[in-house]
Amino acid sequence: MMRLYSNDKTVLMEVSAIERDGNELLVRGKVFGTMPMTARLNPQECRSGLKLLNFRLMWFLLTLPFRRA
Repeated sequence: MMRLYSNDKTVLMEVSAIERDGNELLVRGKVFGTMPMTARLNPQECRSGLKLLNFRLMWFLLTLPFRRA
């Protein structure tokens, strides 16, 4: 399970699954620990998100799983 935290270090969302649904990506989890949520990412929004990345941020994302907590 992957957890996303807010600025005050409380759990904002617990991601329980990432799945493919046709040409979309589904992110399933719970918001604030209780409210179930399914978020959809379509190809157009993914391309928009990639425009937010620069080389340094892409390098950071590639090395993030190997860094110490």
